[in-house]
Amino acid sequence: MVNSLNQFQTPIIDALQEWVDKSHAPFYTPGHKRGIGMNPILTANWGAAVFGWDLPELPGLDNLQAPTGIIEQAQILAAAVFGAQQTWFLVNGSTTGVMAAILATCGEGEKIILPRNIHSSAIAGIIHAGAVPIFINPEYEQELDIAHSITPEAVKFALEQHPDAKAVMVVYPTYYGVCGDLAAIAEVVHSYQIPLLVDEAHGAHFGFHPDFPPAALTMGADLTVQSTHKLLGSLTQSAMLHVNSSLIDVDAVGRSLRLLQSTSPSYLLLASLDAARQQMALNGKNLMAETIELARIARVEIAQIDRLSVVELDSPTPGCKYLDPTRLTVTVTGLNLTGFAADEILTSEFGIVAELPSMRHLTFIISLGNRQPDIDRLIWGLTKLATKYAEVIPLNLGLIDPQDRFLTEMAITPRQADRSPQISVSAHQAIGRICAESICPYPPGIPVLLPGEIITVEALAYLQQILYLGGELVGCSDPTLENISVVNQ
Repeated sequence: MVNSLNQFQTPIIDALQEWVDKSHAPFYTPGHKRGIGMNPILTANWGAAVFGWDLPELPGLDNLQAPTGIIEQAQILAAAVFGAQQTWFLVNGSTTGVMAAILATCGEGEKIILPRNIHSSAIAGIIHAGAVPIFINPEYEQELDIAHSITPEAVKFALEQHPDAKAVMVVYPTYYGVCGDLAAIAEVVHSYQIPLLVDEAHGAHFGFHPDFPPAALTMGADLTVQSTHKLLGSLTQSAMLHVNSSLIDVDAVGRSLRLLQSTSPSYLLLASLDAARQQMALNGKNLMAETIELARIARVEIAQIDRLSVVELDSPTPGCKYLDPTRLTVTVTGLNLTGFAADEILTSEFGIVAELPSMRHLTFIISLGNRQPDIDRLIWGLTKLATKYAEVIPLNLGLIDPQDRFLTEMAITPRQADRSPQISVSAHQAIGRICAESICPYPPGIPVLLPGEIITVEALAYLQQILYLGGELVGCSDPTLENISVVNQ
């Protein structure tokens, strides 16, 4: 059967359809029994048909924990499309994949090198694995308040200092669509015979058009995790993990996913991954060409709006070799508005919702689901924003100090901090104590304190500067910074 697979097929969808069409009495989970017991509010708004597809692991529907049938077939088809030796479907987003990647490559007390602006799922993976993080600060463009990628030189230096590291993890692309020199990083990492893990959550579309940055697997990544739902056509929470290297123990990846993934996966999510793969295999280049053209129109038109500008890559810089052309970041401070204020106006007044507001910018994702009317509305809304809502009083945000001036020292591992008794104390009382939570300011989106690190006067002053300038803190129990969770020693 495997040898006869082709990209027109949808193994999961076809098998589900057979069960949907089969007349039978359902004495199995879920409790709504093909929608009959579902709250009418949902059936009225969503339609009744979708609930017939919400099935468990019935005969012929395979098992995500150990697939040998339709799920295995769908994963084989996906691996061929995305250029992997082996692919796993994920039903808990890229979070599961990032955690599994760390669990599969790092054990208790073993080191992993990764950027400071890593996603919180990587910290969770480090805690579960008991690994020791070695952080590299990403390049930071101060005038834009945007953190980019880490550089090959920084990775080389970190490996020289920690040659016993078991893996390196990189974010490619960042939330702003910025991609570092992954090929050069891979060359450095592989000289130590260890794997390069890539959080490619925002790059599932890269392999389908030459105008995109190169896909991570083509640049030497050994393992990559993609949020299929973020940029392609699958349902929220569905993602894929791809391996393309003998440096990765695929059995360890499988064991890690069995620890993390549900034993009752949603077949709606699995079917959507099957469908998204088929869609991109058959028509991906055309769909991406249309998406890139929409983004181009938006960039050209928005750049002509007075006092607005679009973040562009005129030439490669350290930490920024490529920029995703469909990731649109608009700087709004020329209107004397923060990105947060501009976002509120666009949402409430014009029905335009950005992906990410920050201090100086609004970031918009343009994907295969957008159409010309969306772009027209965006241009119209930003034009109105610039002409009717700009503030007269100058906006004085100042510049955020470089993050690397405030590096903190790790006293215990994140796992030890997470497992220790914790207590909330005032920020002043927290100085000199071990942090028990992650505190990440936006901008620039680089955690200042992580579990296991010593809280310093300098780190607190930096965080307070961020708050004073209008930024916000995420990941912590008290975003006002009046109190901090610390290890109760």
